[in-house]
Amino acid sequence: MKLSKENIRKLAPWPIAAVAVLAIWWFWSSNQSEGLGPGFASGNGRIEATEINIATKISGRVEEILVREGDFVTAGQLLARMQVDTLEAQHEEALASRDRAVQTVAVARAQVALAASDAGSAQAIVRQRKAELDAANQRLARSETLSAEGASSQQELDDDRARVRSAEAALAASNAQANAARASIVAAEAQVAGSESAVKAAEATIARIDADLKDSELRAPRDGRIQFRVAQTGEVLGAGGTVLNMVDLADVYMTFFLPEQIVGRVAIGSEARILLDAAPEIAIPADISFVSSTAQFTPKTVETESERQKLMFRIRAQIPPELLQQHLTQVKTGVPGIVWVKLDPSQDWPGPLTTPIGN
Repeated sequence: MKLSKENIRKLAPWPIAAVAVLAIWWFWSSNQSEGLGPGFASGNGRIEATEINIATKISGRVEEILVREGDFVTAGQLLARMQVDTLEAQHEEALASRDRAVQTVAVARAQVALAASDAGSAQAIVRQRKAELDAANQRLARSETLSAEGASSQQELDDDRARVRSAEAALAASNAQANAARASIVAAEAQVAGSESAVKAAEATIARIDADLKDSELRAPRDGRIQFRVAQTGEVLGAGGTVLNMVDLADVYMTFFLPEQIVGRVAIGSEARILLDAAPEIAIPADISFVSSTAQFTPKTVETESERQKLMFRIRAQIPPELLQQHLTQVKTGVPGIVWVKLDPSQDWPGPLTTPIGN
């Protein structure tokens, strides 16, 4: 297929994405005659890397940014700080709340001890009242015997009976006081439990604020290079606001496309070579780390045999991390180039592709 003016005119109504994929297919097919043979395939792409947004966890003002665009950073390195005046005030308030709760626990425990002492006293009084009741009952029994024999007056018998009733009332009152003392112990113990819960709540608040204070220091999650400064010192950002954008230079790859009649021969782990437009004489070794399971139709609704040959599959060629570590300063994203893939493992790489950089 030639992209003549007539063909371009026919493609004009097609969606832009469909035209782009068709252009990739045409470029690939037009260059196969100048390729390395049937055991190899190629596609065009650009160097890409995993991007990471360094963002705030909570809203606040950017106090300081410690890196510039293009700086290399290591995992854990401090990159920026957020203003923490409010958090520090909340931290002091939480500490005071915890101290107050600890004091409340001490007071509640003292109340438990006091209630236990009162309960002990009440039990002693109960025992005393029981002894008095027993003595009154014994006296009444003797009075009843003497009265029956005529040796005692009726008045003495009535007085002994009154003493028994009085002792019984005193014992009932003492039992009530003892029950109240035991209830006071339970109430005081409940206050202790509530106060201890308040201490735990205050400690949890302190831990949360400590975590927010720690998160106010934005650190690099992994080694990489700062790509953009999205925010500036003094800006107020919402929760999740991006301050910096960095790239992980240990995860660099090139994405390219191959047609459906070729992609079936490309396996995960297949050898590849990347030739950058900026340095076409240097072969960069790579491995196929991803092959899309779905194709891009051009157009999507066409299913004729001739059109199915224009299906393009997205493939990723991954550059080994150990090689990237040796050339960190030379790694740049967005650089265009071409990827050659070995379809037949038994074939040898020809010419300059035989010995790639790093070997």
